[in-house]
Amino acid sequence: MSIANPSKALIALVALVLISGLMAIEAIDNQTGMPVFTMIVGYAVGNGIAAKRGDQVTPIIGTKGQP
Repeated sequence: MSIANPSKALIALVALVLISGLMAIEAIDNQTGMPVFTMIVGYAVGNGIAAKRGDQVTPIIGTKGQP
């Protein structure tokens, strides 16, 4: 396994760590944090499945296309 898009992986990892930290120190309750946590994991898994199938995956950070 290799990371094809390090910037996307870094953003997801940082978001997971921050949400986990906020839930651990009880700055946000679990009912608020778990949906965000689940959304981030689902996004990462969905991109992995799409890439494996050969579908076009749009990166988080990229160049703007021509109009």
